[in-house]
Amino acid sequence: MAFTRATGKHRRTGRMHRTTVRAAGVAALATTGVVGTLAAPALAAEPEVEQTGLTPVVTIGDSIADEIDAQALAQKQAAADAAAREAAREAARERAAEAAKEAREAKERAAREAERKRLNTFVAPITASYVSTAYQAGSSLWSSGSHTGIDFHASSGTSVHSVGVGTVVEAGWGGAYGNQVVIRMHDGTYTQYGHLSSIGVSVGQSVEPGQQIGVSGATGNVTGPHLHFEARTSPEYGSDMDPVAYLRSHGVNV
Repeated sequence: MAFTRATGKHRRTGRMHRTTVRAAGVAALATTGVVGTLAAPALAAEPEVEQTGLTPVVTIGDSIADEIDAQALAQKQAAADAAAREAAREAARERAAEAAKEAREAKERAAREAERKRLNTFVAPITASYVSTAYQAGSSLWSSGSHTGIDFHASSGTSVHSVGVGTVVEAGWGGAYGNQVVIRMHDGTYTQYGHLSSIGVSVGQSVEPGQQIGVSGATGNVTGPHLHFEARTSPEYGSDMDPVAYLRSHGVNV
């Protein structure tokens, strides 16, 4: 009896039965480590792939994919929140810088205004006094034949003040003027204070409006105690100008 030998080869059915869903997504997530934490259990449950020479395709379930999507969304939201916080911090820094700039500029304006006010402040050389002898009054008492300043009524020992901001250029004996002080004012004009009984400042000293520079007296060519006051264009005798007009132009009522 003849036996017929079967020809041809029979192979058993391959075990690689996969659904190729979201394969590309798994490959991308591998770089973030998400696959290692989420997909690993699902992959471990799969039977070993038969070595067929074909590239296997990984299958992940819908629940894991949803979890991966949620994690990616959370990361995106976290990045957006961080960017928003940084933008808010930058805006706060800009507001603080602007506020500091405004405060600095306001302080500088206030300082400039205070300095302007200081420089433009003038007072009378004798407080609560009056002019007893007018400017350019004629008399043989004066070598020029007329009065080069004005006299303020004052008893001996009355405080004499600088009329404004300036620097002392003369402080000492002035001949017919007796003890005198000459001040160069901040605007380049000069003021002179004569017949003082004593002097309280020295050459080179800066003075402020209302600062005491001496006390009145009767030194020099006088008939009684008073303050002789002059306004000049230079420190020298003969450069006088109207003291009343000078003081009034600076807001002093005399």
